[in-house]
Amino acid sequence: MLVDPKDFPILKQKINGKPLIYLDNAATTQKPRKVINAISNFYTKSNANIHRGIHSLSEKATTAFEESRAKVAAFINAASPKEIVFTKNTTESINLIAKTFGELNIKAGDEIIVSALEHHSNLLPWRMLAEKKKAVLRIIPLNSDFTLNMTEYAKLISDKTRLVAITGMSNVTGTLTPVKRITSLAHKAGAKVLIDGAQYAAHIPTDVQSIDCDFFVFSAHKMLGPTGVGVLYAKKEILETLPPFLYGGDMVKSVQQDRIILNDIPHKFEAGTPNIADVIAFGSAIDYLSEIGMDRIREHDLKLLKFAKEKFSKYKEVALLCPKDLQKSGGTLSFTVKGVHPHDIAEIFNQEGIAIRAGYHCAEPLIRGLKLNSAARMSFYIYNSLDNIKAAEKALKKVLKIFK
Repeated sequence: MLVDPKDFPILKQKINGKPLIYLDNAATTQKPRKVINAISNFYTKSNANIHRGIHSLSEKATTAFEESRAKVAAFINAASPKEIVFTKNTTESINLIAKTFGELNIKAGDEIIVSALEHHSNLLPWRMLAEKKKAVLRIIPLNSDFTLNMTEYAKLISDKTRLVAITGMSNVTGTLTPVKRITSLAHKAGAKVLIDGAQYAAHIPTDVQSIDCDFFVFSAHKMLGPTGVGVLYAKKEILETLPPFLYGGDMVKSVQQDRIILNDIPHKFEAGTPNIADVIAFGSAIDYLSEIGMDRIREHDLKLLKFAKEKFSKYKEVALLCPKDLQKSGGTLSFTVKGVHPHDIAEIFNQEGIAIRAGYHCAEPLIRGLKLNSAARMSFYIYNSLDNIKAAEKALKKVLKIFK
């Protein structure tokens, strides 16, 4: 593992009498003491509303909040903190773009492109928008090795394409999509690009300027931060053209009888009191990840994934749902066991103190497209080790023994 397990208090406990092994990081990650303490410190030392007060606590809270915005901008190499909008999660960030950019720019006959890999959060808003606007939703198919069929993508792109909304890393197969190439092809056709980075940002060094995407969205809780904090990155020139998503306090400069004057970006998209404590704590999570280094996290993911694939592929009853090429995968390994429901797999793993996920993974079209009803999933992070995978293999043997 890359960190001292003592940094993560939750990992000290036992589940069913066994030491907890947490392999459900694609759903949410555990929080280091530094992040937990940041939340406590805010409420005990500087709790106040931000941007509007002139007293010391408000100024202190505002400074810490905006410092987190700057940290997030630097973490993904945004051109400016003004390009960072805080939301409550990735889902809200995507819906914000659908309700603003989408409503303004998608018209009857236009086309939106997504992929067969998408999480419901990056599928349903575009499906509903297409239905409302009488636009067409196009879907990039997969190759047999769970990678995107880029030949078909190139055929789908046309002068009717207005938006390409694509995952950077699948939460089911772990597939890494070629986001730079996807973006380049879309831009040549005059389309904008949204990258769902909910899995990507936690595992891959992210440079939005290098990718050149127009929108990039992700969540704090999948990268050691608290729940209830999401990020929308958007290019400054695009944000300035979009209307507010919500109306209320702090998103206006002035409210008069006959007109309102909107606030500057990013504040015009952050109506009402935000999740101040957790945004500040997210800054601490960014610090923690930055101290480790995203290149090291990527290397660690690949080490664990390679080991897990080697261990699980030994069993003829096990089918792995991931690209063969390790470099095209993130730290996620979904699998099935012939004749065993994934819920039963997860329960037996849980008996051994191992937390994994089973089901559709909020990607039902993908699972059904693979001709499955559900799948089991292990997903790794910085506090996982090779010994954790050895324990998972032991649990797998128990599954095979029970259902032989």
